[in-house]
Amino acid sequence: MGVLPVPAEVRAILLDIEGTTTPIAFVQETLFPYIKDNVKEYLRAHWEEEECQRDVGLLRKQAQEDSGLDGAVPIPLESGSGEEELERVIQAVVDNVHWQMSLDRKTTALKQLQGHMWRAAYATGHVKGEIFEDVVPAIRKWREAGMKVYIYSSGSVEAQKLLFGYSTEGDILELFDGHFDTKIGPKVESESYRRIAASIGCATNNILFLTDVPREANAAEEADTHVAVVIRPGNAGLTDDEKSYYSLISSFTELFLPSST
Repeated sequence: MGVLPVPAEVRAILLDIEGTTTPIAFVQETLFPYIKDNVKEYLRAHWEEEECQRDVGLLRKQAQEDSGLDGAVPIPLESGSGEEELERVIQAVVDNVHWQMSLDRKTTALKQLQGHMWRAAYATGHVKGEIFEDVVPAIRKWREAGMKVYIYSSGSVEAQKLLFGYSTEGDILELFDGHFDTKIGPKVESESYRRIAASIGCATNNILFLTDVPREANAAEEADTHVAVVIRPGNAGLTDDEKSYYSLISSFTELFLPSST
């Protein structure tokens, strides 16, 4: 793919995570299976804690909203204090979480519990955020050249900070000037990129967005944001039209900053 010159007006680089800074396999084969395999043990260990009860309350409320959906799993209230009763409620929460994850749902209730479980997993060393080896040296170079670097991911800001704070490269949070998640808007809507530019304090054409998803690239382009699509091992393939239309890179080292010469 060679060298991709960065337009002179670019002042900030906006990075996706999954398939861009981090292998898709890490998310699909490490993070999500960790939740499925450990949710029951986590609930048993933390059930009496206020945070866990808030998480369960949100899941129960979501379950009520989902009651009309095919296969939805209700979460009963605890009516007593017996061990058998507690196990029944915990199993219902586990089944609900598994059901939501099987449908790849992004409900706030599910994401909140996942975030708290990942926080515990990172802090205890059970999980480390995986980063492609070209990422950290490239970002350091960009920052030395005066670039600001931001993250925009569908994962919560908390989950982003855990991944980069407990990564295979150590704590690399200092490399980022800010984090955005879908609270600013969906990644496939152009308005989200206008909001990010306004938040950063620049024009949309002062931003270069790196993503592995053509729909996100298209939305960013519609907002007049510069875009490059990242080709990494395990990423979804691109059509011939997408390959010919988008600027492509397979490593962050392929970006050429005019200001760094």
